[in-house]
Amino acid sequence: MESIVKLTQEAFEIIEQLKEKHGPLMFHQSGGCCDGSQPMCFEKGEFKTGDSDICLGIIADCEFYMSCDQYEYWKHCELTIDIVEGRGSSFSLEIPLGVRFITRSRIIQAL
Repeated sequence: MESIVKLTQEAFEIIEQLKEKHGPLMFHQSGGCCDGSQPMCFEKGEFKTGDSDICLGIIADCEFYMSCDQYEYWKHCELTIDIVEGRGSSFSLEIPLGVRFITRSRIIQAL
């Protein structure tokens, strides 16, 4: 199955910088609340996934997870991870670089 998660070149370059500094990475798409519904980047294994999380694919050799509940809302979309300038309010590894990851979505399958 092809991954529904894609990556812009700009996001790829930031991920490569982060891998050089932190080693293997992973992503988890936040469901909102304190994290503002953004993709969060962690050192691999730092974020503990559980039975309610699914791996949607691999981006830049990093697993990308989302909770099953949130996936129900986004399962008809292709997700593209991008980067924008500005500080997000999270523990994601890119924050000290003055950028943050965002998820852009595009419907690929009608409901």
